[in-house]
Amino acid sequence: MGVALLMLETNIELTMQDGSTRSTAEFAGKLVMVVNVASRCGLTPQYEALENLQKKYQDRGFTVLGVPSGSFKQELKSDEAISEYCSTTWGITFPMTEKSEVNGRKRHDLYKHLTKVKDSKGLAGPVMWNFEKFLITPNGKVLRFRPKVKPDAPEIIEAIEANLPS
Repeated sequence: MGVALLMLETNIELTMQDGSTRSTAEFAGKLVMVVNVASRCGLTPQYEALENLQKKYQDRGFTVLGVPSGSFKQELKSDEAISEYCSTTWGITFPMTEKSEVNGRKRHDLYKHLTKVKDSKGLAGPVMWNFEKFLITPNGKVLRFRPKVKPDAPEIIEAIEANLPS
């Protein structure tokens, strides 16, 4: 697995779905799984496993950070519609940013860093599809899992359990 470092102390601003702003620095020292999500994708059922991970590990310093993205034209139009869909259909409780681009010239600053990370085959570069996962450890190591790797796949569970901060 390719490894890169992303120190979450770096102040990358995140605008959340409710319009509030947060900084990546708030996640420093925690285990964070950043996932570009989409409501109208064949992989959308991964929301269930993401929420299950959130519930199982949140008290141990882990959080999922959902980044709704229109990069692949499979996300609802507004943050309000996305929020409503996620809460009513999937019961999502993990934090979600506003709808953002993960590829291209308008790529969110967080993804400018994340897309430099190599996956298990040694490939970095653009996000391939919805539900690509980046697990950022408390010491800043980033592990990249491509979209078809389910959130509860053994390699992800192993990586989560090996890197929980508490």
